[in-house]
Amino acid sequence: MHVGNARYLGPKDLPEILPVFPLTGALLLPGAQLPLNIFEPRYLAMLDDALAGNRLIGIVQPSFAEGRNDIDASSVPALCQVGCIGRITSFAETGDGRYITSLTGVCRFRLFAEVAGCRGYRRFRIGPFGSDLENPDDESLVDREALLAAFRAYLDANKLEADWESVERASNRTLVNSMAMMSPYGPAEKQALLEAPDLKTRAETLIAITEIVLARNFGDLDNILQ
Repeated sequence: MHVGNARYLGPKDLPEILPVFPLTGALLLPGAQLPLNIFEPRYLAMLDDALAGNRLIGIVQPSFAEGRNDIDASSVPALCQVGCIGRITSFAETGDGRYITSLTGVCRFRLFAEVAGCRGYRRFRIGPFGSDLENPDDESLVDREALLAAFRAYLDANKLEADWESVERASNRTLVNSMAMMSPYGPAEKQALLEAPDLKTRAETLIAITEIVLARNFGDLDNILQ
């Protein structure tokens, strides 16, 4: 995996301990980009430390623990167990104390033990998904026609437009990952898209979620998809 000026050939090229940035509803996928507007002091410190080091941080969602009676509200918030490592590939200061930055996804990771924090942000031992660093030839397995049909139906139902010329030029990988990251779905759906084991499954998951949303909100799915 080539990201920015760095090349990651295997898990040994990645750190054992990673700072994490919990973001509800955020989705970063390998090879894709996620813009961030950072203003909290602890995450400004995290970005400073990352820029001075390996430029890597982990994007992970808080766990979906709402409504559980066994969760102590005063305890450290639990996190989902799978996130994505991002490399800082662009960075700017705003002059008013904020950082505008962009992360490019490197690979997914699994959280292991939390280690002592640093300057207010959290750090974990992680297990990278080594398969994400390879270059799988699996784009042909994606049902592009079904994916585009679901995308078109969603746009039509919501009276939205798309740059279809750019869509047609995009590779299956770019199309699936871009649609997954830009989709307006909730945290649980975003996590399901992140944890999909391969591109084909992620595309199928995205289609299924879209069809469920369309059926729930607009009724007759068969007419919508025609």
